Amino acid sequence: MIQDSPPLPGTLRWAVWLLIGEAAAVALVAAYLVYEDLTGTANSLSVALMVTVFAVAGAVLLFVVARALGNRRSAARGPAIVLQLMLLPIGYYMIQGGLPWAGVPIIAIAVAVAGLLVTPSSTKALGLG
Repeated sequence: MIQDSPPLPGTLRWAVWLLIGEAAAVALVAAYLVYEDLTGTANSLSVALMVTVFAVAGAVLLFVVARALGNRRSAARGPAIVLQLMLLPIGYYMIQGGLPWAGVPIIAIAVAVAGLLVTPSSTKALGLG
């Protein structure tokens, strides 16, 4: 007899959906970079390709972490929080660079996801508390 696990608490479910949204946004950036790599002229092709590979890897990593958290894998919480911490300086430098419309939401979402992941209900659902 197969026993179903209880549904994810709202905090963990929201964190998973926000991580999937982040993965989708980074995938769109990666698609744009692929387009630019194929049609644009770069000063350094190797640098352009590395930036594109980094974006693709980031999108894949965000999706994998979101899926693992959705499956209640407690080991995915640490990497998810680290990814959110990595978004903070990106958002900060976007604000400093004159793109507050992009930097502020990046920081807000990163803080929200990290906060959702450390709530007591998420911690309990992941078997950590």
